[in-house]
Parts: sequence; C-alpha cells; structure tokens
Amino acid sequence: MGFESEKTSEGAAVSMYGEKSPEKEDEEALEVNEPGEEALEGEEFSELIKYTLPGYIIGLLAGIFLDWQGYQRSPVGQWLVRTLAGEGESIFEGIYSIKQRFRKAEGTMAEAYGWGKLFGLAIPWFIDLGSRLAGVDVYGVRGFYIPYFYALSDQIGANISGMLFLKRKEGSWNAAFGSYFRHPVMLASLAVITLVPLGLLGARFLGFSPTTQTYTALETIAANLCWVPPVVGWYVEKYR
Repeated sequence: MGFESEKTSEGAAVSMYGEKSPEKEDEEALEVNEPGEEALEGEEFSELIKYTLPGYIIGLLAGIFLDWQGYQRSPVGQWLVRTLAGEGESIFEGIYSIKQRFRKAEGTMAEAYGWGKLFGLAIPWFIDLGSRLAGVDVYGVRGFYIPYFYALSDQIGANISGMLFLKRKEGSWNAAFGSYFRHPVMLASLAVITLVPLGLLGARFLGFSPTTQTYTALETIAANLCWVPPVVGWYVEKYR
C-alpha cells in the first residue's frame, strides 16, 4: 500500500492518513470566492489588451503615407486613418469573440465586450458622412465629436454589451445595475466614455485642428482610450 493515495467516492485524492492531497486543496481553494468579490478569473481581458497597439501603429503609418502622397484633407483618407487608429483593435477583438463562439467557450464579460465593440464599428462612418453632408466644419470646434465616435463608439457598444451580459448573468435589471457599479471594467469604461469628449472639445477650443492625416491619426489615438478598461480587467483578474 505504501504512500499511494486512494480515490474516495467523491473522486478526491486521499492519502493513507486520510488527508487530502495538496493538489486537491489547491483546486478547492480556487473554487472559493471571497464574499462580495466579482469572479473575474475567466474574463480573459489580457487577450483584448494586445490588440490596441497594432491599430495605433497602422493608423499613424497610414496618415503619414497619405500626407506624403498629398492627401492631407482627403475625406476618404480621414475615414481610413480614423478607422484604423480608432477602431483597429475592435476588428481584432471581434475576431477574438468569434473564435470564442467557435470554441463554444463559456460566455465571459471579455467576450461580450468584444462583441459590443465589433457591432459599434460602423456607427461613426455614418456620423462622419452625415456631418459632412450637413456642412459641419469637421476641422473646427463643432466637429470635435467626429473623432470621439471613431475612437469610442465601439467602447459605447462594449459598455452596452457588458450591461446586457450582466443582465443575463444576474437575472434582473436591478441586480445587473448593482453588479455594473461594482464591476471595475464597466466603471472604467463609463469614465472613458464621459471624459474623452471633454478633452477633445478642449483641444479644439485651444486651436488644434486635424488639417493633416498625421494630425488626424494623433487626435484619434489620443482619444482612443479603449485599452483602459481591459487593462483594469487584466489587473483585477491577475491580482485580486
């Protein structure tokens, strides 16, 4: 018999002294959450963080290239640059969510977050086109909201999608709102959505104008703080 462990009826490893193996104790410890804490272990926000920087780089390079080609004020050029710099990560995050569905993985906040960003992708295109057709000065103070929507319409979609995820998880809107205002990722997302337009408006008042594609890229990159909520989620997931 020696020191070999036997399986109990519950499948727990028990030594000859009747003690549970360290492996089993570690597994049980992982199953216990402290009261009042949100279980974020399965919410793989670290997967979402790595998608932001490529969008920034591609958008900036596109702006520099278009300026070099003489398309400093091309509306199509601005659409492309803002889409890449402000929403490039949304495409990758949407692909992440699609992969999760194909894997039939258990639904998580990170996946819901990615779906919301993907669905919000095209909204700023219509806002931009409608504003130009309406005669709005897209380079002046009145056009401050255009880079905002390019940078954060996907974030708004992610916030809504996250709220719907909490509703399905909690079973009622009251409980969902309670979880929303305790969830660090949702609170970080809300802060980004509400504070960024103030910064964009202030910059336009101070005289900034995206008169080149490079400036367009830099303005959109500065407004695109979509990386903040996933970083908060990653930090909480890692250290809580």
